[in-house]
Amino acid sequence: MPERKTLERAKRDKRQGKSASTQAGEFVREEIEHVREGKHGVRSTKQAIAIGLSKARRAGVKLPASKTASAATKRKAEQDAHAAKDGHAKSATRARATTTALKKESAKPASRAALSRQATKTASQRSAADRSTAAKKAAATKGAAGRSAAAKKAARTRAANKQAGGAHHRATH
Repeated sequence: MPERKTLERAKRDKRQGKSASTQAGEFVREEIEHVREGKHGVRSTKQAIAIGLSKARRAGVKLPASKTASAATKRKAEQDAHAAKDGHAKSATRARATTTALKKESAKPASRAALSRQATKTASQRSAADRSTAAKKAAATKGAAGRSAAAKKAARTRAANKQAGGAHHRATH
């Protein structure tokens, strides 16, 4: 069962008109936290993300499987979406078996480095146009204050990088 604050954050995202993947991101974040806290482990970063997405669907986030997903993944996504509506309890034996199995796995896939590798790899598989569209949509749902804060942060980052780049440039030449 997802934590109350995760459900609240996802609901807030929905109210603000943010995408289903943004809402689901809250559940993925929670799952990564659980692995880092040592509640359980995972085989891979992808598995941690998949568990988070499954929890999101079961909590009622309308998140379909991607078009390129395997038949099994699509079936699981549909099953999760259906589970959000039917209120029957999950088998305690099965839940315990899942947790026991996950406890034997590693916490390494939830490290910063592992997440960074996963994000870079996934982004590289998307087209530039796709990434651009996502960025434009993100900017549109940010709101004026959010856009202003993001612009200030970007300006600070540019200034810091410019300074660091200058020092590096002088040192190498």
